[in-house]
Amino acid sequence: MRGLRLGRVFGIPVQLNWTFLLILPIFAWIIGSDIDRLTDLINGVLGGNLAVETLTAGITPWLLGIAAAVGLFGGVLLHEFGHSLVAMRYDVEIESITLWLLGGVASFKEIPEAWQEEFNIAIAGPLVSVGVGGLSYLAFLVVPGGLDPIRFVLGYLAVMNVGLALFNMLPGFPMDGGRVLRALLARNRPHARATQLASEVGKTFAFALGLLGLFAFSPLLILLAFFIYIAASGEAQQSTLKAAFEGVTVGDIMTPGEDLLVVDPETTITDLLNRMLTERHTGYPVVDSGGELIGMVTLDHARSIKEVERDAYTVGDVMERDITAISPQADAFTALQAMQEHGVGRLPVVDEGENLVGIVSKTDLMTAFNIIQSRGESTTLIGDQASGDLPSLR
Repeated sequence: MRGLRLGRVFGIPVQLNWTFLLILPIFAWIIGSDIDRLTDLINGVLGGNLAVETLTAGITPWLLGIAAAVGLFGGVLLHEFGHSLVAMRYDVEIESITLWLLGGVASFKEIPEAWQEEFNIAIAGPLVSVGVGGLSYLAFLVVPGGLDPIRFVLGYLAVMNVGLALFNMLPGFPMDGGRVLRALLARNRPHARATQLASEVGKTFAFALGLLGLFAFSPLLILLAFFIYIAASGEAQQSTLKAAFEGVTVGDIMTPGEDLLVVDPETTITDLLNRMLTERHTGYPVVDSGGELIGMVTLDHARSIKEVERDAYTVGDVMERDITAISPQADAFTALQAMQEHGVGRLPVVDEGENLVGIVSKTDLMTAFNIIQSRGESTTLIGDQASGDLPSLR
């Protein structure tokens, strides 16, 4: 999730998504326009004696709304740091922490499959929220009675941070409670199977939350339900693919070098287009005389040259030189992740000397996955985490 980079804290990039700039003033307005009810809530839950008349005078409600909204998202940020700092103890790479429309999200390079590690990472965020709520409550008790605006903000943060912790512990995978559930399920099940079960619970929770949002006329709840449902489905699919590709390398499923159509960098654009027409191919690896991969050229590259100039330009003039390649020893799931990360449909496969030895595409990966399922290995892989070479996939 991209956003405006604010800086680094503990080495973790912190950023704001543009949707955060939209939701922050909305939250401030909601709080500021509901001071009466919130004051009653704080007094009732925390045993306070806040005077509504003081809090609703002049522009005070709107100042309180701004302060409380900023404080609330500050608590969300600390919640995500709770997850991230514990994850860093397990050598998990943290890509970023982002504040956005629905709160905050800590993006990990990869979530540990060891159930104890995932449990500790997942539970850390809610524990931090409870801690922030507890400290806010202590400050609420200590601040003198004459400073009701400050006590209101502290009381609001005390109630909301504990409420945030409790809400996040609901089993809406991939929310914190859903991840805790998956960790507990993974104690005596394969990780992929635990993910599938947690995902089903999460999707059921999302459906119920969506219905609640409809009856309560809450667009935010409906949006949150939609996000949970999509995220649960996506993570379950990723986990199934990862389990199925256990032990399968890129070399097992790639199109080998001897079957590839390649092009020389000195080929003119006119000749390239003629080849594309006759061979019905719209993209080629570009290799030099020694067989080393030096680029990729596609129909879009050729089209960028005017027709009258195509005899004067060569493939080497227009090809893409900054390419993402992969080793034949890399596992197949890593190849799929690289394609998703870089937004490409295929990857050239190179050996240690940067020589082209094959190409792997999303079609190759999906064909391999379908074959694994047809052979009944996906059930075995998900059930027992079995793996092995699959030489018959090509």
